[in-house]
Amino acid sequence: MTKKLMEPESVGAVQANNDANELSPFIQTSPAGTDIGAAVAPAPAFPGRERRKKPRISETPPAPVPPPKLDDYEPIIGKAALDEIRFLAASLHGKKVKMVNSTAVGGGVAEMLNRLVPLLGEVEVATRWDVITGGNDFFELTKAFHNALHGAEYHLTKEGRELFLMYSEQNQQRMAFEEDLVVIHDPQPAALVRARGGNSHARWVWRCHIDLSNPNPEVWGFLRPMVEQYDAAVFSSPSFARQSSIPQYLIYPCIDPLSEKNKELDDSYVQKVCDDFGIDRSRPIVTQISRFDRLKDPVGVVQAFKLAKQYVDCQLVLAGGGASDDPEGDIVLQEVKAVAQDDPDIILLNLPPWCALEVNALQRASTLIVQKSLREGFGLTVTEALWKGKPTIAGAVGGIPNQVIHKLTGALVHSVEGCAYQIRYLLTHPEFASQLGKNGREHVKENFLMTTNLRRWLLLFKILSGTTA
Repeated sequence: MTKKLMEPESVGAVQANNDANELSPFIQTSPAGTDIGAAVAPAPAFPGRERRKKPRISETPPAPVPPPKLDDYEPIIGKAALDEIRFLAASLHGKKVKMVNSTAVGGGVAEMLNRLVPLLGEVEVATRWDVITGGNDFFELTKAFHNALHGAEYHLTKEGRELFLMYSEQNQQRMAFEEDLVVIHDPQPAALVRARGGNSHARWVWRCHIDLSNPNPEVWGFLRPMVEQYDAAVFSSPSFARQSSIPQYLIYPCIDPLSEKNKELDDSYVQKVCDDFGIDRSRPIVTQISRFDRLKDPVGVVQAFKLAKQYVDCQLVLAGGGASDDPEGDIVLQEVKAVAQDDPDIILLNLPPWCALEVNALQRASTLIVQKSLREGFGLTVTEALWKGKPTIAGAVGGIPNQVIHKLTGALVHSVEGCAYQIRYLLTHPEFASQLGKNGREHVKENFLMTTNLRRWLLLFKILSGTTA
């Protein structure tokens, strides 16, 4: 059974049913009698449209921004919440923690660790962050593992097993594990647990960020004996937990409201980014921000947009990039370009990982945010959109229903047609869309901010260290 660390009662085991609207005829009439299925006239010429062919994308990383201090969050969460965090950390002073994952940039895990590690240090829980290394063959294999654990067909060969263990052994040899608490993130470094023999007092945690509700039996059968050598496992949703001999806990992923990607922006900067990318703010903007990954279904987003655009005027922005541990991004981007077919209202942006401010501006400029994932561990781009008060349409998969409560904090969809309907409906019902955005922001504030995540990790460290007094 999964143990829940401060799971919100309002979410619980929320699981949306199929939206009846997805089964309705494509052309419908709104309750106010307005036909939302009438075809729209072509949009007038936009002077900046040529910019879409050659968007101005920053080619060099900006200077690093100092991470915020704990007190900087007081205007958002209040002094009492900060005092509670410091109280929880007091009994852990002097403890040492190691976090290990597979990439320093790109993807939600790296983003969270980039903020969590300094905050743990500020409350005097010294934390080191290490990143494993590997060749292209290793990351191609672990990408296949990732897809297989999400349920894809895959045959794990003897050679694949040996390759995985060989790289794990190499990483084990170059790392020291002298900390009191070791947190290993996701399958790529899972075999590092074999290094624990010489440090018997340490507590090891496997933090799984992906959806394990229906894993490929070969890959899970290979990884499970390693996972069960840990002292605990942490998942992002109750449905991801597997029957296991070790305790399992629930900690939701989070966003940092003060990061470059989520902080408040001056509208003049938002306008500059739109000008640089050729985006017309006088027309509705539908945006999906995600890696170019088949499980994020960017092709399905293009298809849904093309259906919706027959009936409502809008533009589509697909903005993403890759991570150093994901070798498929360029291939998927070419697949998206083939489906987009030079549609002048589809803007594809392959952004480097240092474009957090630009992503922030794109989300704030958007009328609607879409995250039409087919499989998803949690979907921090959904959290980001909700925090910015944006009406959000998302696939009803993985951990997304913990964030998007259908018709309360957003809209859940199960198909291309359902996504097209929700785009059309929300663009023609702005008051309802605005209320979804307001509700979504409050939901994130209560459950999915970095300070809440820090608090839950401190609670887990106290439990595992035996310092619960």
